[in-house]
Amino acid sequence: MTTAKPAAKPKAGWLNILVDYGPVVVFFLVYRYYSPSDHNDAIAEIAAVIKSTAAFMVAAVAALLVSRFWLGKVSPMLWLSTALIVGFGGVTILLRDPFYIQLKPTAIYLMFGAVLLFGWRRGQAYLKMLLEAAFEGLSDPGWLKLSRNWGLFFLFLAALNEVLRHFYNTENGGFGTWIALKLWVFMPLSFLFTFTQLPMLLRHGLLAEAEGEVIADPPHE
Repeated sequence: MTTAKPAAKPKAGWLNILVDYGPVVVFFLVYRYYSPSDHNDAIAEIAAVIKSTAAFMVAAVAALLVSRFWLGKVSPMLWLSTALIVGFGGVTILLRDPFYIQLKPTAIYLMFGAVLLFGWRRGQAYLKMLLEAAFEGLSDPGWLKLSRNWGLFFLFLAALNEVLRHFYNTENGGFGTWIALKLWVFMPLSFLFTFTQLPMLLRHGLLAEAEGEVIADPPHE
């Protein structure tokens, strides 16, 4: 009698990164394609925002489906992020007002930050639940510290987004710059912050072979 082998664990890597950041790349590229050369053309500018927001929503749903059928799971964080993209994006299109899609990152960062810090105060690592991750060897105190640190980092990102959307928006012709900063500032900051957590995680039992999983699938908006 042969013993059935356990199901193979979906591998993290480039596909995780594509799921996490692909929709933002689509958002950026579609906006750049339709963005008018004269940003004082308010009608054309709003049209570019509407088209890129719609593409962002479609790409977010597609990323969720890829996660479900190729990676075999959809984390609560991805469900919430996709729901907010669709919700805030829908309001943006309905009211033809870019304010709402620019507010979305602040809303989700504040929500995640508050939830993680609330859990930390209660002695519970909600990050593990949001990610549906199981970093091999990581102890409960390690998870708790990681949850606290990401909670604080999310609050920092919320404040940063508020500053950037104030200085870069459709009213001053900087909406495209704001999207670009999501790629060239927020994404590198998230990976850099993830790297800074590795020494602490290793001290709390994270196995060296699990480092790749931590790096490839950090929390995100």
